[in-house]
Amino acid sequence: MAGGLVAGPSVFGAEPANAAEAPPGSRVSLTINGSRHTVTVDNRTSLLDLLREHLGLTGSKKGCNAGACGACTVLVDGRRVNSCLTLAVRLDSAEVTTIEGLAKGDRLHPLQQAFIDQDAFQCGYCTSGQIMSGVGCIKEGHTGSPEEIREFMSGNICRCGCYVKIVRAVEQTAHGK
Repeated sequence: MAGGLVAGPSVFGAEPANAAEAPPGSRVSLTINGSRHTVTVDNRTSLLDLLREHLGLTGSKKGCNAGACGACTVLVDGRRVNSCLTLAVRLDSAEVTTIEGLAKGDRLHPLQQAFIDQDAFQCGYCTSGQIMSGVGCIKEGHTGSPEEIREFMSGNICRCGCYVKIVRAVEQTAHGK
């Protein structure tokens, strides 16, 4: 009996732990790209994980998972949000638009077409977030100059450095160039 330890009931009266209890979950109903979805998710599930892991919408990318890169940008009720920082359960009844919801059938959204016209991507990892942020920037009316576009797109990082072409694509779309 080295150290005086003996197997037996706890001295503190606690019962032995059983399997871990399931984390609390909630039912959330939202419209994504025009389709209504009702799901039950762990209360800690981000909108990004709901989109990618539960609904198979993988266009929004998980870059930093800390809200610093913008690769996960989507529109919620018309406003830009970092989906990695947004809890899905907080969005009951919200309307979410992802990169998959921009095109109308085979016809690309004008900003998607402008990204092609301006060659505004290289590796493509940030492209969906850049486009979604650009759509928000245009809707918000922040396209008066290249400097203004850069300022209001500054939350989106492009590791390949395509910023000049990204700004041109947003300008092309906003001003019909």
